[in-house]
Amino acid sequence: MQNVEIEKESVFLAKFKTMIDTIALQEKVIGLTKEVGKFIRQEAQNFNKTTDTEFKGKNNLVSYVDKEAERLLVAQLSEFLPQAGFVAEEGTGERNLSGYNWIIDPLDGTTNFIHGIPIFSISIALTNPQEEVVLGVVYEVNHQECFYATQGGGAWLDGKKIQVSPTNKLSESLIATGFPYHHEDLQGYLNLLYSFITKSHGFRRIGSAAVDLAYVACGRFEAFYEQNLNPWDVAAGALLVQEAGGTVTDFKRGNNYIFGKQILATGKIHEEMMEVIKDYHH
Repeated sequence: MQNVEIEKESVFLAKFKTMIDTIALQEKVIGLTKEVGKFIRQEAQNFNKTTDTEFKGKNNLVSYVDKEAERLLVAQLSEFLPQAGFVAEEGTGERNLSGYNWIIDPLDGTTNFIHGIPIFSISIALTNPQEEVVLGVVYEVNHQECFYATQGGGAWLDGKKIQVSPTNKLSESLIATGFPYHHEDLQGYLNLLYSFITKSHGFRRIGSAAVDLAYVACGRFEAFYEQNLNPWDVAAGALLVQEAGGTVTDFKRGNNYIFGKQILATGKIHEEMMEVIKDYHH
């Protein structure tokens, strides 16, 4: 019996040692996103889309601004939490397979940035050893709006608590989505899009999944869905929606929305949207 108690205590102590102060860390991350956001805004003024753009793949653009923003973020985040690994869009750092990981997109909405469309963001999430997102920050660079959440701590926008929209009918909802870079099943995606357009109040495609999710969290959109996204696009925003009282799943009502390349994030219309999605995704 005593051995069991000792074992329980050692498990608790081991878990306690891996715990971090997410609130204090959040303040540091918010400050960092604002600093890097300022750098991105400054670079946007003189950016030349002809000479300063690279192609990672068809329709998948990158610039020196993405790379430098990621370098700045990783350098500081490494100091904030030295034991954490990285899952970063431009490949900086290595993933920690058994500990904390930062999941970061230094410039979500690169295509918007390159074309001078002023909607893009910085997205930073932190996952714990159980792969739960415990901290998320999305900073919309141009409007300088900072959305943030910690696990169990609610979702916030610049000091004000936010909630998902109370609208509970798809027919009265404004929906956001994005178009996949890979076009293997484009017709199926367009069929689903057509179905939602005819069933909803309106549609938007603004070009930054992190911003889409933040807007669901604060009630501007009733829902966001997309497929073929990466972890850095959705990890922080998904936590925002959940902490704001919303629901986030993959297209099969499961929890594989960070690494599974499918996400549906809603306020009060999840089931109604799932009924539409199930007819197009099996």
